[in-house]
Amino acid sequence: MEPRISIITLGVRDLGRSYEFYHDGLRLPTTRSPSDGIIFFQTAGTCLALYPRDELARDVAPGFPTDRSRFPGVTLAYNARTRDEVDTVLAQARNAGAVIEKPAVVTSWGGYSGYFSDPDGYLWEVAWAESWKFHPDGSLVIE
Repeated sequence: MEPRISIITLGVRDLGRSYEFYHDGLRLPTTRSPSDGIIFFQTAGTCLALYPRDELARDVAPGFPTDRSRFPGVTLAYNARTRDEVDTVLAQARNAGAVIEKPAVVTSWGGYSGYFSDPDGYLWEVAWAESWKFHPDGSLVIE
């Protein structure tokens, strides 16, 4: 297996509402609309997909459970190029309807980060560290 992730799919309760949050609010690019039944957003290196939650569970297996706790043990991350960008992205998310779960603070690892949750409760960390480097496509360099 090659060391990469092609698509991250979020099971959402309301495809239209989630489309508005990610496309209109966070301005992620897509050529799809909710009428297509699935939305693909092109991001650097990985595609983010939105798909109706019940249909995604059925795709896993017939009768697969759809319940989940407040914290499913998974977070998504947006790594910012500057400290100020962390605050900008958190404000953009809040204005799009996100809940700010943790305002940005200086971290124990020397960075600056905060968390928001999207309309379905998926947690996103927005983080910056002075030592981070980025590839030209915006993906994080992992050394």
